[in-house]
Amino acid sequence: MSDRPRISAARRNAEALLSSAQKRESDFKLEQENAREAMALKTARLRELRLAKERLLIDPQSPTKSAAGSRPKVRRAKQK
Repeated sequence: MSDRPRISAARRNAEALLSSAQKRESDFKLEQENAREAMALKTARLRELRLAKERLLIDPQSPTKSAAGSRPKVRRAKQK
């Protein structure tokens, strides 16, 4: 016979349930972390847009990284 003691069916079932519960929990935590990272990126992007807008309102002549190149320059026709 083998040296390992035989594991009962009840114990195998309990361990299977435990491992599936642990997998669900780890998947849930990973999903939460991904959502948290996405929210942080979104918040940072919106903060940068707000700050660029505020800089543009304070000093419209200063070129900003986000404003430069985002809008094409419109040439006005000379009036006679």
